Amino acid sequence: MLPSQVVLSKSHLRHFYQNSGFLLVYTQRYSVEDLSNIKILVTGADGFIGSHLTEELVRKGFEVRAFVFYNSFNSWGWLDNSPQDIKESLEVFAGDIRDPYGVKKALEGCDIVMHLAALIAIPYSYHSPDTYIDTNIKGTLNVVQAAKELGLQKVIHTSTSEVYGTAKFVPITEEHPLQGQSPYSASKIGADQIVMSFYYSFNTPVTIIRPFNTYGPRQSARAIIPTVISQIATRKHKIKLGTLNPTRDFNYVQDTVQGFIAAAQSDNLGEVINIGSNYEISIQETVQLIAEIMNVEIDVETEQQRLRPEKSEVERLWADNTKAKQLLGWKPLYGGKEGFKQGLTETIRWFTNEENLKLYKANIYNI
Repeated sequence: MLPSQVVLSKSHLRHFYQNSGFLLVYTQRYSVEDLSNIKILVTGADGFIGSHLTEELVRKGFEVRAFVFYNSFNSWGWLDNSPQDIKESLEVFAGDIRDPYGVKKALEGCDIVMHLAALIAIPYSYHSPDTYIDTNIKGTLNVVQAAKELGLQKVIHTSTSEVYGTAKFVPITEEHPLQGQSPYSASKIGADQIVMSFYYSFNTPVTIIRPFNTYGPRQSARAIIPTVISQIATRKHKIKLGTLNPTRDFNYVQDTVQGFIAAAQSDNLGEVINIGSNYEISIQETVQLIAEIMNVEIDVETEQQRLRPEKSEVERLWADNTKAKQLLGWKPLYGGKEGFKQGLTETIRWFTNEENLKLYKANIYNI
């Protein structure tokens, strides 16, 4: 076995990985504090969380390759709106996470992959569950298979609090049972299990980050916080929503981003780690808080198409973030009610900017 104090270069790590029959090297502690030699691929870099993460990685000095979904418009999603200096620092790879050959090509020359590419809309998963299996499970298989073959230092995989379903106990620890209450959550459970199977079978160096309900600028308007803000911002006083009783643990996007980075810099492998604020609030209270911050009075109207099937609704989510604090040294900067109000205020400020608001169709419910 290698001495625990031996420091190996990236090339030595890859050589050892590719030419040995076992992966003991990955049980040793290593650090990625030296950013100059680290290259990170972010899948789903064009999305809500992915774009924020990509920008922050560039600001911190990482060399970043952004995997965006190929399209004929040559759009980089939210990265199109990034500051010019950020865009000039990026290497952009357009592809499809469902394509194993393209995924492996994207990973060549990288040291770490942060895998965020996924279909995440729960209502759409009722409509087209097959696409969730292809994208979320097969896409994740493509990532870990390529990471194994190329000898990457670490895979950071994105899970979701939805895999827990309605809480059987609170706060929810990582040992909570997994419940696939929607095709989306079932596909993410499958993806998580694929990732862990590679850790157990091949010692592929993986960490699973399990964010609770992330919110903030750029989030899709089908999510509860943006849909309330955008409806109010377009001068509606009767807000159309689904059920108001469920509770959530909302996590501001910058806190989620710092959780990913902390995981990349940690020497812990084979772990599932909640990233949540440890503050529980109902949807109804959240709506009232948004209206209070925006200084408006509203009426809420239940719209049938916004309701989940009864047994599919996740009634309660509340994160235990002890493990993140202990293993990653991470804690939410936007925690508790005051932190939540601060995050909402920043989100409202972004959405009520006319240039940002016009990017949304607040009058149309998009599943």
